[in-house]
Amino acid sequence: MRRVVITGMGAITPLGNTVEELWRGLQEGKVAIGPITHFDATGYKASLAAEIRDFHPEDYMDVKAARRMELFCQYAVAAAGEAISQADLHMDQEDPYRVGCMVGSGIGSLQAAEREYGRLLEKGPGRMHPLLVPLMISNMAAGNVSIQYGLKGKSLNVVTACATGTHSVGEAYRSIQSQEADVMVAGGTEAAITPLGIGGFGALTALSGSKDPSRASIPFDKDRNGFVMGEGAGVLILEELSHAQKRGAKILAEVVGYGTTSDAYHITSPAEDGSGAARCMLNALAEAELSPRELLYINAHGTSTHHNDLFETRAIKLAFGEHAYEMKINSTKSMTGHLLGAAGAVELIACIQELREGYLHRTAGLQECDQECDLDYVKGQGVKLDTAYALSNSFGFGGHNASLLIRKWGEESL
Repeated sequence: MRRVVITGMGAITPLGNTVEELWRGLQEGKVAIGPITHFDATGYKASLAAEIRDFHPEDYMDVKAARRMELFCQYAVAAAGEAISQADLHMDQEDPYRVGCMVGSGIGSLQAAEREYGRLLEKGPGRMHPLLVPLMISNMAAGNVSIQYGLKGKSLNVVTACATGTHSVGEAYRSIQSQEADVMVAGGTEAAITPLGIGGFGALTALSGSKDPSRASIPFDKDRNGFVMGEGAGVLILEELSHAQKRGAKILAEVVGYGTTSDAYHITSPAEDGSGAARCMLNALAEAELSPRELLYINAHGTSTHHNDLFETRAIKLAFGEHAYEMKINSTKSMTGHLLGAAGAVELIACIQELREGYLHRTAGLQECDQECDLDYVKGQGVKLDTAYALSNSFGFGGHNASLLIRKWGEESL
């Protein structure tokens, strides 16, 4: 199998609209949660969300092009632009058919669906927007990124709910390994802070009803009562190692393992014993020929729902045994909220920065762990840890599990 490295990253997140701003916010332990402003949330169970601030699409793309994109696509194009720029990837110097795109979205545009359904009821089918379908469908994130940057290789949209971003990067990794591409632009994007999104997840009793932003997204805490909706995009540039080296690209990290399983258990709940997630993590380690005791850090899915945090803890214990108590585990969602289809990609970016800086961000809001959630979740403050590997977990409705294992890049990596 060919070796795959990461050479660029881009992020649009509640903590900031660049990777640098995201990382600074994580280092500072900043919680980017506040009252919902995208619509009047009076009467909804959840009144808090982690919204994108100060995003102006014209700063990232042509105004005319932006008008033909919904918000989730605009976020993806903006994040992809930053990643391509950091990677110093010039498409006029590449075979465009060897550069692919795998930017997924779990939902697509609820905004377009809400807007045009209202128009349908009010004015009839003849007055609906002619571009409703291409504006709304989730594959248009990958489509628009490909169009904007001239990526003519393999282009797919992975949809696995909250595991979308991680599966997108993982499948892009596989595409390069199997020689289908030399470069892949991969990640996830989401913009679902809408009446239908907040109302739907609220009806499912999945959202936190907290009114206190500092105590809303509190993974592994005994008082957790649901996740906080976030939005944004994370995009990474994956390259075959020799391709990156030949063009003199700066290598940020290496992808060395990818695990994916299905719980085959329930449409919303993870397997209660954590067996599916445990096997997923172990599969990623096995590909890298890394023993469980060699892994010291996991970026958890860590949603702040009762079932996820409890069952993910069980999964980690099942996979790592007593070594689980020697590991550091944190949740990026404690500060960004849950970015749904974008979460895994943004959290992988956080992992890369943590390995490069030798610093693990805290799990914000965590005060007192649940009785069975008794591992080290980096409570209170971030910690310094010089480690070579990071494992990032994502789990989605339907039982979709994904784990990505990355290695710090250095002289010893050659």
